[in-house]
Amino acid sequence: MLKKFERMVIVSLISMMVLVIFISTIELAVIIVKDILAPPKYWLGVDQLFEIFGFFLILLIGVELLETIKAYLLENVVHSEIVLEVALIAIARKVITLDVKQYEPLALIGIAALIITIGLSYFLIKRCRLGLRMTEKDAPEKICGKDID
Repeated sequence: MLKKFERMVIVSLISMMVLVIFISTIELAVIIVKDILAPPKYWLGVDQLFEIFGFFLILLIGVELLETIKAYLLENVVHSEIVLEVALIAIARKVITLDVKQYEPLALIGIAALIITIGLSYFLIKRCRLGLRMTEKDAPEKICGKDID
C-alpha cells in the first residue's frame, strides 16, 4: 500500500512538473517576443538578455528535475549524475546572473569551490560509470576499479 501511495505521489509530481515547464516555456516565449518588439525593435539589451538566459536556465533545471523524477519512477533509483547536473545548472545560472559587486570575496571563493566540487563529483561519477560499462564485459566482479568481495 505504501508503494502505491509513493507511486501516486511521484506520478502527481511528474504531472505538476510537466504543467509548470509547459507554462514556463510559453511565458519565456512571450517574454522574448515582447522584448524583441519593444523599442528599439529587434534589439535586446544586456538586462533583457540576462532575464532571458536566467529563464532558460530555470527551464533547464525544471527539465532535469523532471528527468530525475522520471528515473526514480521507472527504476526506483535517484541517479546522482542527474542530481549533480541540476546542481551545476543551478549554480551556473547563479553565476551568470551574479552581480559580483554585491558579494564579499569570501562568498565568491565559496561559489567557486562549490562549482569545482560539484564539477569534480560529476566527472568522477561519470568516469566511474563509463569505466564500469567498459569493464562489465571483461570483469563484472569489479566496480569502479575495486574488487567486490
